[in-house]
Amino acid sequence: MTPPAFVALTQTGADLARRLHTAFPGSRVHGLDPRVIGADVEFLDTLAHLRKLFAEGTPIVGICAAGILIRALGSILDDKRGEPPVIAIAEDGSAVVPLIGGHRGGNALARQLADELGCVAAITTAGDVSLSLALDMPPPGWRLANPAVAKTVTAALLAGEKVTLTVEAGDAGWLKRSGRFSETGELAVVVTDLDVAGDARTLVYHPPVLALGIGAERDVTGTEVETLARESLAAHGLSRHAVACLVSLDLKSDEPALHELAGLLDVPARFFDADSLRAEAPRLKNPSPVVEAAVGVPGVAEAAALAAAGLGGTLIVPKMKSARATCAIARA
Repeated sequence: MTPPAFVALTQTGADLARRLHTAFPGSRVHGLDPRVIGADVEFLDTLAHLRKLFAEGTPIVGICAAGILIRALGSILDDKRGEPPVIAIAEDGSAVVPLIGGHRGGNALARQLADELGCVAAITTAGDVSLSLALDMPPPGWRLANPAVAKTVTAALLAGEKVTLTVEAGDAGWLKRSGRFSETGELAVVVTDLDVAGDARTLVYHPPVLALGIGAERDVTGTEVETLARESLAAHGLSRHAVACLVSLDLKSDEPALHELAGLLDVPARFFDADSLRAEAPRLKNPSPVVEAAVGVPGVAEAAALAAAGLGGTLIVPKMKSARATCAIARA
């Protein structure tokens, strides 16, 4: 989550903000001029400044009355799936109240702030309170194929209706721990790395379990690498949203096409040294003497994918080729 802005309207509030912000790297203290001295960011118009931060997607921690935040932002609330968290903290540190964006990190942020202050966060969202579960806020890296259905499934669970849980890939412990799912039911939650869209009665999660290994010649185009990756996923019915990372040999760490693809997939690019890839040689399906002669390892795409997936990982898409690139996919 983007580092929060700690907004203080008095010097007392600023002192508390300064104390809290050290626990959140990258955060800054915003202070009302001239009431606050020594703020990182100064502002003159409280309502305008709050609206600006909110429009920019910056999480707001207001050391002020909740009513001030509500009056400032109420008229511009639009889509809860895209709005940043907004939290009110009493000036004496006695209360932490998440107002907006509870399932977009607000509840977690409120709990962390409450821990720092030694108080209790006033969590009011039904899923967190009754289910200990926020279906529309899965763990980092997880993607929802059809987020609108999360509300339907949450309502059903709160009403005591039966909902099934099917886990085809990944560790769904965060779902299982709730103890709310049944073996039968008209609604379903499915966890899969397959390219499944879900429907009005089936909520689909894509866990981050796929490692996309890429080998490439120097100066390969981004279009070629993207096309090969897309075709490799599609040929095996896999979802791009289950890709956790793009991986390759460290000699390719400055290859623009690889970073372009990682950006398109919204995943990190990671690079292994030659020794790490050579260690995967016994597990390769398509070792290449030509590649070994060129870069010192018997394969890049398969070896990198397997190295990322770990010892328990499985190569599910052996090396596929384009004119100047290779792609392989392993499942962790």
